Amino acid sequence: MSLEMAIELFRQAIYNSLMLVSPILITTIVVGLTISLIQAVTSIQEQTLSFAPKLFAVGGVLVFSASWLMKTLMNFTMTVFSKITEIPF
Repeated sequence: MSLEMAIELFRQAIYNSLMLVSPILITTIVVGLTISLIQAVTSIQEQTLSFAPKLFAVGGVLVFSASWLMKTLMNFTMTVFSKITEIPF
């Protein structure tokens, strides 16, 4: 395997990991900001109040995006396995 091929695989791994994690992170940030805004307006300062909505929102995102997540992971895995044959022994 050449250095260029290894760098390309590493780049694809980083790109795929960012793409897979981004829906979960964006959902968590949006729900967290919304709950924080509601807490600031109503003067409720309960620290555990934001945990349950974040948990349900992330669970919903995982349920609805599971097929896309698996397709992306399978495509990357098949790409990596196809490159294995190009490695000289």
